[in-house]
Amino acid sequence: MTGVWRWRGNRLRRATDRREAWAALAALLLMVLAAPALGWVCGARTDDSLQESVRAQRAGRHATTAVVVRRSPQGPRPASGPETSSQRSRQTLVVARWRAPDGTKRQGTVPVRSWRTGPGARVELWTDREGRPVPRPMDAATAHAHAVLAGVGTALLAAGAVEAVRQLVVRRMQKTRYDRIDQEWARTGPDWGRTGTGI
Repeated sequence: MTGVWRWRGNRLRRATDRREAWAALAALLLMVLAAPALGWVCGARTDDSLQESVRAQRAGRHATTAVVVRRSPQGPRPASGPETSSQRSRQTLVVARWRAPDGTKRQGTVPVRSWRTGPGARVELWTDREGRPVPRPMDAATAHAHAVLAGVGTALLAAGAVEAVRQLVVRRMQKTRYDRIDQEWARTGPDWGRTGTGI
């Protein structure tokens, strides 16, 4: 674009050069203004949705203390939920007793991250309204981080799409230019070098 602007008065400048410069300027404006705006909108909507999910999980899940009866013979297993892979690797299955939100006693096999898994150990456990074990609810900071990543990813994808469209437009312009050169050469090529020879 800078080069075209510098030699805009040059007689060798082609109309396609000007169109390519405008296409580059439009793509630049879209990547600098539209792509970040689209990413922000996507991130904001994702954050709203995830924060609503966090509130629903907080309302429907209850923290309680379970008492370990014994370690489960099934051994450790990965657990579902928002924990990281390193936290999942430290989980152990135990048979434990706990109370449901309505006060009824429950017992079952649950994954725990505590290093104290012997009989009588107290471990944190999350349950639903019926007292069934559920994964720990997502916290607001994790939800916000996921929303930020979604917004950044959307902005990068939008910028990449704009650049891909610009490349296609420029390639089409170049093909049209070369087609015209071929047509002109087909008309003048046979007479090349014979002007004024009388042949």
